[in-house]
Amino acid sequence: MTVLSSHVLPDVLQPELALVFCGSAAGKRSALEGAYYAHPGNLFWRVLHQSGITPRQFAPMEFRRLPEHGIGLTDLAKHHAGNDKELPRDAFDVPALVTKIEQHAPRILAFTSKHAARAALGHAVDYGWQIERIVQTRLFVLPSPSGQARGHWDIAPWQQLGAALRER
Repeated sequence: MTVLSSHVLPDVLQPELALVFCGSAAGKRSALEGAYYAHPGNLFWRVLHQSGITPRQFAPMEFRRLPEHGIGLTDLAKHHAGNDKELPRDAFDVPALVTKIEQHAPRILAFTSKHAARAALGHAVDYGWQIERIVQTRLFVLPSPSGQARGHWDIAPWQQLGAALRER
């Protein structure tokens, strides 16, 4: 686990985005490269395109271009990097996430793992739409695109999210 005094990765947020992705924490490779979902085994950038969320496959270093497509990025743990099991219990700052979502008001907040969603919502979750909202922001839970979570991989919820974005 890496502990940093400032944010490991900057938030990519602005008012009224269509979608914000929220992971648990930057992985070690992402922290090292300074880019979200940077490990080559992570499916995030491929699945964004395959599910129709982005018009092409972006490279991790292009993460700052996502707002051009109505998409933002954040994490629950902004000051730590590493695998979820390596993070301290107090690494996740749920009140800060809620404040960011209240301030920026995206249409959808999508958690990129059940672990992140469970930490934020305080209970077990299933993939897909959640009953809760943060003000008017709808919540969605996705299977983790991490290579370490490949045993739980299913593109269907990502495709469902992509279809919901295209409906608007």
